[in-house]
Amino acid sequence: MSGKLIIHGGFFSESSTNNETRIAKQEALKRIAREAYNYLQNHSAQETVVYAVALLEDDALFNAGTGSQIQSDGKVRMSASLHNGNTLKFSGVINIEDVQHPIHVAESLMQYDDRVLGGEGAIQYARSINVPVYDPIIPQRREEYLQKKSALRTSTVGCVALDAQGNLAAATSTGGKGFEIPGRISDSATTAGNFCNADCGVSCTGVGEDIVSVALATKIVTRVTDGFSIAKAFEKSFAELATIDGFAGAIAIDAQGNIFHQDSHPTMVFASYDGEEMNVF
Repeated sequence: MSGKLIIHGGFFSESSTNNETRIAKQEALKRIAREAYNYLQNHSAQETVVYAVALLEDDALFNAGTGSQIQSDGKVRMSASLHNGNTLKFSGVINIEDVQHPIHVAESLMQYDDRVLGGEGAIQYARSINVPVYDPIIPQRREEYLQKKSALRTSTVGCVALDAQGNLAAATSTGGKGFEIPGRISDSATTAGNFCNADCGVSCTGVGEDIVSVALATKIVTRVTDGFSIAKAFEKSFAELATIDGFAGAIAIDAQGNIFHQDSHPTMVFASYDGEEMNVF
């Protein structure tokens, strides 16, 4: 086995009016999927999902890291998490500010007992490990903020990888939904939005409150562990999401290398790659 990988770039709310942007996102996802897959050939699943998400954080087309949404008080607060399916260790940062790669800060917490930090604690920790100050705001986001656009933003980025040794890992990063109340916590740094064990890994995107309400990633993984096929686990979990008219999407890989994705509104952008076949939407 040479490994498998799937990434997502969140939902694409502009798809009905800006096909050029959609195509740009698809091309970016294909490029990052190939680069991350090549990286996977000589690295673990955990190292690879961090690598892939950092590439997504660097691309201003996506709402994570550079290009993150601005909250109602004019600041960017980001969240990211990492889950190792082999060790079952989970780490994350919530509402961290002024860093380029929230996923790198989350990754560094894997070595500690206190592995999920939020707010000022997360920022102070980043400074303690010499993460430089970085402004993730791009002109487009500043213009949107100044114009007080209120359109729903649900973009998040994520990656699930299965390495050659059969280990799974999942990572997710977000810049938030935009214009939210400061202090809001999204799903991305919780096991509701990013969950992995030895049987399956899942990364979610969408409205964080909906994802948390049904514990989407956790339920999908648990159902696969309990014997559901990955398709059936998604079917049942998304049926429960539908009972609250939830807005979410998810990508996944199981221990057998089956790749799956589903969204409640068909506008999630994703790419999967196994060294031979590239699938992108």
